[in-house]
Amino acid sequence: MKTKHILMASALAATALMTTSCGSDFLDKTPSGNYTAPTFYSSDAAVRKGVEPLFNKAWFNFNRRALIGMGSFRANDGWNPYVNAEFANFKVTALTEELSLAWSALYNVVTMSNATLSNLQEYCTGGVTPSVKEAAEGECYLMRGWAYFYLLRGWGDNILFEDNNKLVQNPNQPLNTEADVLKFIVRDFRKAAELLPETGTDHHPSKYAAKAALAKALLAQSGWEEGSTTDHQRNETTLKEVKKLCDEVINSGQYSLMNNYEDLFKAQNNDNSETVLAMRWASPNSGEWGAMNATYSDLAFSEVTDVNVWGGNLSPSCDMIDYYNEDPADSIRRKATWFSPNCYYSYIKKADGGYTYKHNWMQCKKGVLGTKNDVEPAALAQMASPLNTYIQRLADVYLMKAEAILGNNESTSDPEALAAFDAVHNRARVEAVHPTSITLMDLIRERRIEFCMEYFNWWDMVTWYRWKPQTMLNFFNRQQHRAFEIRENSLYRNSNGTFSYRVIPPGTGTWYIADEEGHVYWNDRLTVSESDNTIMASGDKYSYNVNELVAKYVSGYQPVVLSENNIFMPYPESDVIQNKYLSMPAQPYDFTWDVEK
Repeated sequence: MKTKHILMASALAATALMTTSCGSDFLDKTPSGNYTAPTFYSSDAAVRKGVEPLFNKAWFNFNRRALIGMGSFRANDGWNPYVNAEFANFKVTALTEELSLAWSALYNVVTMSNATLSNLQEYCTGGVTPSVKEAAEGECYLMRGWAYFYLLRGWGDNILFEDNNKLVQNPNQPLNTEADVLKFIVRDFRKAAELLPETGTDHHPSKYAAKAALAKALLAQSGWEEGSTTDHQRNETTLKEVKKLCDEVINSGQYSLMNNYEDLFKAQNNDNSETVLAMRWASPNSGEWGAMNATYSDLAFSEVTDVNVWGGNLSPSCDMIDYYNEDPADSIRRKATWFSPNCYYSYIKKADGGYTYKHNWMQCKKGVLGTKNDVEPAALAQMASPLNTYIQRLADVYLMKAEAILGNNESTSDPEALAAFDAVHNRARVEAVHPTSITLMDLIRERRIEFCMEYFNWWDMVTWYRWKPQTMLNFFNRQQHRAFEIRENSLYRNSNGTFSYRVIPPGTGTWYIADEEGHVYWNDRLTVSESDNTIMASGDKYSYNVNELVAKYVSGYQPVVLSENNIFMPYPESDVIQNKYLSMPAQPYDFTWDVEK
């Protein structure tokens, strides 16, 4: 049994990683020479270089595989029965490897931010411009805040600390309450907004990246209530601040929505106008394992690329397909997210004149770039994608604004809310009647389609759960259907743009849903048998309620049920064994000792 203390290892590694990473030529030119912390921070270039690992290396083991499972599979965007399946079916345990790696990586971000802040405050020489030092400090607060924001929505109570030496001296620290973790995050984002410059340089963020993050944290805080089992009200004063911050970001002139949604996910468009904040990875040609985006092989399948990959079984959930079926005109986002029957991609396999997906299925498209030739002048390799990983983009800010205006109302017709919603929805060129009002469920639907397979959606669902636990548990357990498998030749595209599909429900020895005579239920039709797709009933003569059908016809069906017990993940066993406090009630955090920070 491995009993390595993850948090202590993170703290010990932080300083070493900061100094050994200084030679990586990633965002700007590398200062020459051999450095340790006391001698490194002697110029503006060195200071900018010193914070760059906070945008890649620190996040590596979170991004490598866990982020897909935690951010998208848990949200039921899609899943792969053979890779990360435990996140989709909520069977993650304290021994799950990716759980431990993610926990460790997020605390790497924390400890690296702490170490860099300490180094900047102690070792910066007179050769460093004060504004550059402040900007670097702001980036540390920003990234530490984001790390804790992921930790909060992943695990709930967490260990807060700002001094790595304290953790090294005594790694067995108590948990802090969710409320204080969120307060800490808000404080870090506020500090980042104070320190970061009006305009970012060389892909380093501006204060508006911090304001966007602050808006998101405050939106969560406005309704966050640990332990509540009933829906409750959000704080209206906090919601007004969220709207104000969103307006400041939108009107800053630094960001704009990309005209073509599909272009957001092309390597040639890294650092595009819509990017508010992203993990920025080293080139696949760099050979810097630990600083590259390793997700590619988990996403792609061999037919569309010339590097070694194994993501061929990654396909959408049935409730995502139901969303697409509700509005077939919203095809641009679906096509950019999932390879779909008969869809043509001019920029995939360009040397062959493009690529047409000819399978009766859907497979992951978002994050899949094609061949090495397709990404030039960038590079591509096994477990090495040139794509940035979005942390936040402008579409999120527009939808936060709409949600803040909606507030505690059942619906809103506020023109500003509708305009913010339409800005995102219309970018998809959906030729439909514009809504005259929107509800929370409208926003959830829009977010799920807009951010599907970007590893965003689960984190927002946790925020809504802490605000509306009854509403979200009903959504999770009645409107979503997790771990339902859709195999090749079990999905067909219809002439009206909708999709017919049949599912294999989760459980022991389950198979397609069929009645006593072997007639198979699809989402929109009843067919003769598993091997004969002749339609027996459809349209008005056909009713499909999957909850009722699996209860009636599927022996061994084991639904994935969400509750307070599994919405938040367990702490890694290695830390639980060594730190008794991880099994004890969380404590308030002492915010007084560092009041000047």
